[in-house]
Amino acid sequence: MTSTSNKSNPTPASGARQLLPLSVWLCPDDTTDQPTHHAQPCDGPARRVPRTRTCERHLGTISSGLARHLITTATGEGDVIAEAFTTNSAVLRAAAELDRRAVACVPHFPLAQHIGAQLRAHLPHEHLGRVAMRPCRADQMHRGIADHAGQVALVIAAPPTAGSRTAEPRPRRARGACPACLSDVLTDSAFHAQSFLPAAYRVLRPGGHLAVVTTARHHNGHLIDPAPAIIREARKAGFRYSQHIIAVRVPVEGDTLLIQAGPGSLGQLRDIRSRALPPAARVHADVCLLTRPGHSGQGGDR
Repeated sequence: MTSTSNKSNPTPASGARQLLPLSVWLCPDDTTDQPTHHAQPCDGPARRVPRTRTCERHLGTISSGLARHLITTATGEGDVIAEAFTTNSAVLRAAAELDRRAVACVPHFPLAQHIGAQLRAHLPHEHLGRVAMRPCRADQMHRGIADHAGQVALVIAAPPTAGSRTAEPRPRRARGACPACLSDVLTDSAFHAQSFLPAAYRVLRPGGHLAVVTTARHHNGHLIDPAPAIIREARKAGFRYSQHIIAVRVPVEGDTLLIQAGPGSLGQLRDIRSRALPPAARVHADVCLLTRPGHSGQGGDR
């Protein structure tokens, strides 16, 4: 994996600040999602079934571009990939297209239905056998995918958190018929590092990687960056911190970032009386790449 650290530097003295490897990836949000609806019972009364579609927030959690970067960097053909906190089909689709096998933790059945419909719409029939979903929470993945324990080359997780222990404020009801929003409301989607990280460690093979995707954000008037707390807890669980990746989520043309504002942001810009913080654009995501120590005869560290 690429790194900007200088390996010729001596090991820093105890207590000194250690410079961490850093890499920048260009992987704009390009994940597509088509509206789907639940199958209507054959013997039931005719009724209008609402169409569902993943909202922008959940669709952009893991983009196809970021999923491809992670998979090609940390795994080889035929390797097993696991996804925690699944909100869209990007990781499963990318894994199948790159000749990997993938299993995702999807505890809410309507969300699994929607993701399955996306996979069937975009993947050839012969590739569908490479992916699977299990009805388990992320912190129970060591049980939900016990048949792959100690064999997984890469775990990808984008926890829906503002910190290492608490979830983002939940909507009172699912908005826009987004199945991922509904899943957040009806299941415990909070990121509990002390239970999830050991579960991920148990499913990984020696030398396997855990990629945790985070984004610093404002919460109750404060800027919250969950990455440092996640790294501390990961080290307690036995992981080694291998790399920090800045994943640029918007297209780049020359030296210009092509950022598009949504209708809500434009409205806020026009309202000079607003006391709210300026609208935030998701320009990048932070990826903490953690490694389970050891070596594997199947590829291990790359």
